[in-house]
Amino acid sequence: MPDPLKEGLRRQIEILEGKIAGGETLAGWKVGLTSGASRDAMGPGFRPFGHLLASRVFESGATLALGDFDRINVENEVCFTVGETIRAERGPVPPREVAAAIAGVSAGFEINEPRLPAGASAEDRLADNLSQWGVVAAAPHPVDAVDLDGLEVTLLRDGAAVETVAARGHIDDHFASIAALAIQLGRFGLALEPGQRVITGAFARRPVAAPSRWQGDFGPALGTVEVTFA
Repeated sequence: MPDPLKEGLRRQIEILEGKIAGGETLAGWKVGLTSGASRDAMGPGFRPFGHLLASRVFESGATLALGDFDRINVENEVCFTVGETIRAERGPVPPREVAAAIAGVSAGFEINEPRLPAGASAEDRLADNLSQWGVVAAAPHPVDAVDLDGLEVTLLRDGAAVETVAARGHIDDHFASIAALAIQLGRFGLALEPGQRVITGAFARRPVAAPSRWQGDFGPALGTVEVTFA
């Protein structure tokens, strides 16, 4: 009997290949189900991937048209830039080797677009790219200058704090998550390539219901990231 989780990821790759054939460019990946209540939602230790498109990667300060979406959510996420190929086709990559292959780390937002009805199957959610729409990222910082486990991230809407979430105890080790991503990609003959972006899990998340300006304050180590929906 086919594995529905593997089949969902296979369908996602097939859809991605169609997007690339239509002129899109792959910009990177997300690691899913790594934080908070969503951790292990499709099974213990299962860390699925979603893909990022270059046409939907924005610099901090971007303005997006709210009317282009039926529903949209913002999530604070750490965004990594790959510096060297990370390949796991022949076995796991130790997190320390992952860290050495990362060129930079940024404060970021994932923009999610819920497209499926409530109760959609795990296979369909995976095929639908885990609701991924786009990414907003600030300027990168050297990895060794940031205490990722010590981060406290505050989400702000129109200048007012909405929620603050500490990394410790909330989100998986980022480099272990990227190592798990490399394993999943390796099952499809893929690897993390230089220049690709990787997001590794949500801190706070909120729906965007009206025109508004959103900021993620990652503290002095990573600074802030901002996106406006007009």
